[in-house]
Amino acid sequence: MLARIDLDHAMHPLPGSPPVRWRISDELVPYEEAVAVMETEVAAIAAGRADELVWLLEHPPLYTAGTSADAVDLIEPDRFPVFSTGRGGEYTYHGPGQRVAYVMLDLKRRRQDVRAYVAALEETIIRTLESMNVRGERREDRVGVWVRRPDKPPLADGSVTEDKIAALGIRLRRWVSFHGLSLNVEPDLSHFTGIVPCGISAYGVTSLVDLGLPVMMADVDIRLREAFEETFGPTRTDLA
Repeated sequence: MLARIDLDHAMHPLPGSPPVRWRISDELVPYEEAVAVMETEVAAIAAGRADELVWLLEHPPLYTAGTSADAVDLIEPDRFPVFSTGRGGEYTYHGPGQRVAYVMLDLKRRRQDVRAYVAALEETIIRTLESMNVRGERREDRVGVWVRRPDKPPLADGSVTEDKIAALGIRLRRWVSFHGLSLNVEPDLSHFTGIVPCGISAYGVTSLVDLGLPVMMADVDIRLREAFEETFGPTRTDLA
């Protein structure tokens, strides 16, 4: 089996497919409201009643539990609301300063390959970071995007410390994706201490601001859209 880094990361749609709708919410969106919108949109996309959609937003502080979540990884269950979700993965934090992208694509119009889809999402994040002179890397044994931290003490085995800057969690229904990715721009990193993020305790989390890049969310959105179009194809602004 090919490693994710060796897969074809292009997931462009079939010729003649309409551009992906690109929606940005400026206000914090409650998690349950976001899930309800995703359910409606995914059903419409699967039925051919709506074009594909990428929805960028921020949530109020909360934890989500994926289908592989272990209760022992929820260190502070009373700190923030906790939501069970049907996406893959374990516990994740969402909150202000973190760009969440809910990606609703019809893989029947693209490629019905879940590993290739995950690799394409990682590639989108890696290209977004590269445009800001940050080297993001994938790890075959850890989904998400990571940055090396030579400025921090090495790990116990002497290897370079790594921090997670972006998380992925996906779900498919009738080959239409939902949930997606989260990129840490300027969240309160102390909020991650209430969980073991993604069940991985050996590594930390970071953000663009933590790495010394005081970027605005709007700037990140522009770069994320450019990287998405390189990997997944054209978009159009959605005014809904």
